[in-house]
Amino acid sequence: MNHDIIAVWLTLRLAATTTALLLGIGTPLAWWLARTRSWWKGPVAAVVALPLVLPPTVLGFYLLVAMGPAGPVGALTQSLGLGTLPFTFSGLVVGSMIYSLPFVVQPLQTAFEAVGQRPIEVAATLRAGPWDRFFTIVVPLARAGFLSACVLGFAHTVGEFGVVLMIGGNIPGATKVLSVALYDHVEALEYAPAHWLAGGMLAFSFLVLLVVYGSARRSAEER
Repeated sequence: MNHDIIAVWLTLRLAATTTALLLGIGTPLAWWLARTRSWWKGPVAAVVALPLVLPPTVLGFYLLVAMGPAGPVGALTQSLGLGTLPFTFSGLVVGSMIYSLPFVVQPLQTAFEAVGQRPIEVAATLRAGPWDRFFTIVVPLARAGFLSACVLGFAHTVGEFGVVLMIGGNIPGATKVLSVALYDHVEALEYAPAHWLAGGMLAFSFLVLLVVYGSARRSAEER
């Protein structure tokens, strides 16, 4: 049970770190996708959405190759004295960010598009600068999108299996997350602890959906 508690704690730490970093990266990316008319919008949106259709093991395999000693990312991290990322917590964070990227960017993009141009133009006529317009007009109007992005990004990271297993392996206390611990229990025919972990994930997933749908309903009512 102690190993399971460590796995749960490691999973929560991974999900929180990944979500925070994705908000920092995904917000400007979603803002660009919501407003640009560039030809690059289609290809960039397709790359962002790729984890939705790509099997996790395929994504995990290519990340493992890229971050390994012979890969371009691995060569870069080694030249910087950072070693290689596979089978480390940092490697799990990188893989989780790529795998959960669409679950953060797409809700934000939808929320930014729903804000429209009119409120921003009105703020501009009042001499509000670009940063002021974004944080005082766009962010409050898109708060439901930010909530959905946080909840979905966090929950999706908690439920990862294929990517984290390929990149992190199964190192207790270092890379063994909740989904991998559940797999180990099932493989060993230890169904009692497996039920506890699976039941907890089921309840967590249900609560996540309640929050997302409740937020969407309140946002629709306010409009």
